[in-house]
Amino acid sequence: MFEVLVYLYENYFRPDACPDADTLARKLSAAGFEGEEISDALSWLSGLALVAQSNLPKATRDVAAVRIFAAIEYEHLGLESIGFLCFLESAGVLSAMLREIVIERALATGETPVPLSKLKIIVLMVLWSQGEEPDTLILDELLEDDPSPILH
Repeated sequence: MFEVLVYLYENYFRPDACPDADTLARKLSAAGFEGEEISDALSWLSGLALVAQSNLPKATRDVAAVRIFAAIEYEHLGLESIGFLCFLESAGVLSAMLREIVIERALATGETPVPLSKLKIIVLMVLWSQGEEPDTLILDELLEDDPSPILH
């Protein structure tokens, strides 16, 4: 599923540039993706669209609010992913509302814990769905495959 999401990000610069679901599924199949992968990705994107359109609680719009993670979120996201989310929020990349969408979509993957590499793709797709382009340094961080620093 994540390979399909990255492909969409790389080939459709705006979410409204994507064709309808049936046409997109055919194009993805022609690009070599498996049917189950395509179905999972389109279902995940549909869920993203629903969450983005929903009315999130007022606390997600309040800049002064503090987010306390529930035990189930720690279990499903893991400390590394939660730390990365906190970093993105403190850097101004994610608003509280976008953070909540990322968390919801990460939980929707069903992976426990969600690997940081996949969380980065989720963040990228949430930003993409909102028409937001991260700056170059953040984009490099989100697209980086190997998170280990190079020691000199």
